[in-house]
Amino acid sequence: MKSVACIFASTLKEIGVKYVFGVPSGNMIDYIEAIRKEDGIDFVLVGHESTAAFMAAIYGRITGTPGVCFGTFGPGATNLATGVGCAFLDRYPLIAFTDEMADHHRRRTVQMNINHQTLFSPITKWTTRIEPKRIKEIVFEAANIATTNIPGPVHIGVPAGMGEELVSKGANIDIPVFRKKKIISERIINTAIGEAVELFSKSKKPLLAIGLDAVRANVSSQIIDLAEKFNIPVVLTPMAKGMFPENHPLYSGVLFHALSDHVAKTYCEADLVIGIGYDPVEFNYEDWMPDVHLMHINTYPADVDEKQVPRVLNVIQEIDESLKALLELSLIKNEWNLNVLAERKKEMFQRLEPPSGSFGPRAVISELRKYLPQEGILTVDVGAHLHLLGQQWQTPSPDKLLMTNGWSSMGFAVPAAMAAKLLNPELPVACLMGDGGFQMMVGELATAKRLNLAIVFIVILDNSLSLIDIKQGKKGFDRQYGTSLGNELYPKADNYFGVPVIRAEENESYQNAIKKAFSLNGPVVIEAVVDGSEYEDFVLRSNK
Repeated sequence: MKSVACIFASTLKEIGVKYVFGVPSGNMIDYIEAIRKEDGIDFVLVGHESTAAFMAAIYGRITGTPGVCFGTFGPGATNLATGVGCAFLDRYPLIAFTDEMADHHRRRTVQMNINHQTLFSPITKWTTRIEPKRIKEIVFEAANIATTNIPGPVHIGVPAGMGEELVSKGANIDIPVFRKKKIISERIINTAIGEAVELFSKSKKPLLAIGLDAVRANVSSQIIDLAEKFNIPVVLTPMAKGMFPENHPLYSGVLFHALSDHVAKTYCEADLVIGIGYDPVEFNYEDWMPDVHLMHINTYPADVDEKQVPRVLNVIQEIDESLKALLELSLIKNEWNLNVLAERKKEMFQRLEPPSGSFGPRAVISELRKYLPQEGILTVDVGAHLHLLGQQWQTPSPDKLLMTNGWSSMGFAVPAAMAAKLLNPELPVACLMGDGGFQMMVGELATAKRLNLAIVFIVILDNSLSLIDIKQGKKGFDRQYGTSLGNELYPKADNYFGVPVIRAEENESYQNAIKKAFSLNGPVVIEAVVDGSEYEDFVLRSNK
């Protein structure tokens, strides 16, 4: 006989889970105690349940195994939901557990009681409840659902009072194997590869648009081969950064982010857009594409407004198989002017370089890139700085830059950095955020301190929600109303929760702060006090 809690802990370990992130509850302590006794898996206490879910999401992103998080009844679950939504729209495998009322209380008016299945249904791939004799079956099935096809979160309710219940050895034996692989539904297989070959052969100015599904398919080398064989320019969605080198002659920029109007000069010349692993959760095709054919290469059809993109050819099979077929073709007639492409890229990166002696957001990003080693990991929060960094940051591979561009929640970067450092203790990890996102998550510095995570947290202090400020200005509204953060009212801090703070107000002191921060053995905050006005020349430009 084993307790439900013990089977719970051993099953999580069996699927490869090393951490469960959360805030304890009275109902969950049996499960936490079982985790404590189970070698190779630990419970990580955080300050807020949304942090737990963000950390679990990044665990899933980095390892491919579902990250696991926990929240209690009602407010614990609603707090957790923010990070669960991140896993849903950023496509990360995750299992979220929440306390739930026992069956006889589920439909009663009870303190903290809401229907968690109703809460999580819109932001998960599946939601269910634990049954004592089916714990392994349910958790394994959850892991399979979370990792197959488009990865995402699942939710499992844990009814109150069940942890100590004993289950016979005969239960939880005949269970499906945790597959951890992609399954393409037979109903949608329609490769259309013959049509794709014909369409590609007739094209004179094809363009490759790379999305986040290409990251999971691990087809970077094939994309480079395809671009080089046919001299095709390449654009990326933000979460696909690192799939194609910025120093490559055919690299043409990132969609949607800074200087998007400059990137548009290239893709608006295309006579065929080839979307490789393109997921519209980042940026819809119709919001940027010229009026040309779309060839969509993925394991599921393109999601487009057919009135705006009427000519779509879906090539539905494993992405690498489609690329292999295109690579076997003879050379096509190509009318791209490579010299023009090179000049455009050169001009774009020159504009992103900070002027000599300046200290604005561009300088903060540029200097950080010099000091963070190529093997280091950067997490970045949502805001105007993300739009700038998305175009400016040189990214050696997708796993070295972690952002949210599907869910796009402020407060993401701090939990993401903590998860990245837990999983890669030997690598340098930095976290870049604006002062708005920092205010949302400053309390988690206590978690970073307690776990002794050597992370360099860089806060761009411009005293504003700059992205909203710019949008207000474009409409002629009062740019200070509802966006001024009032940082000038607060005394300068030398630490937050014991984490040292280094303030930099010009470039030389910032450079010294970075050098010192990366030499320390624990977490450190750099406050970079800048004028955010330079954002306006770069972000929220036209996409067409």
